[in-house]
Amino acid sequence: MRYTLVRSNRKTLAIYIRPGGIVEVRAPQRCSAREIERFVASKAVWIAEKQALVQSREQDRLALSPAIEAQCRARAHEILPERVAHFAALMGLSPTQVKISGAQSRWGSCSSKGSLNFSWRLMLADEDVIDYVVVHELAHLREMNHSPRFWAVVAQAMPDYKTRQAKLKALQRKIG
Repeated sequence: MRYTLVRSNRKTLAIYIRPGGIVEVRAPQRCSAREIERFVASKAVWIAEKQALVQSREQDRLALSPAIEAQCRARAHEILPERVAHFAALMGLSPTQVKISGAQSRWGSCSSKGSLNFSWRLMLADEDVIDYVVVHELAHLREMNHSPRFWAVVAQAMPDYKTRQAKLKALQRKIG
């Protein structure tokens, strides 16, 4: 079995399945090649299962062309400021500005100066999920953390936020 070997100051052997099904083995500096080979061979079934899972997930992902991105960006500039204004009024909050970004690893963020930032990818979500992200970021204007107080602010504005949050996580798996 082919794999990439990464040696470090770790104490144990570990296997990671990377995008594309690539197998990466992490090993202690002094671990023998023979011991590594035995370890990898003993995990062959697990490796095959995880590679299949990774490949399946990659096939299920949405392909986002430049045209789709342009459409989503335009829609985000149109919809998000309106949704922020709506929920800010309900929550008694005043963000300083609303920005649209190309962030890949987060749907939205809130700066300490009160600026709300949203990824254009949020436009791939259903309206109820978009509203959840808006409320989530607005709640950070009151609580700049994810403490129980923060979640109470979210729940006050959106009692069913957990259902919407689950839908957002499902979308995250689709678009990677």
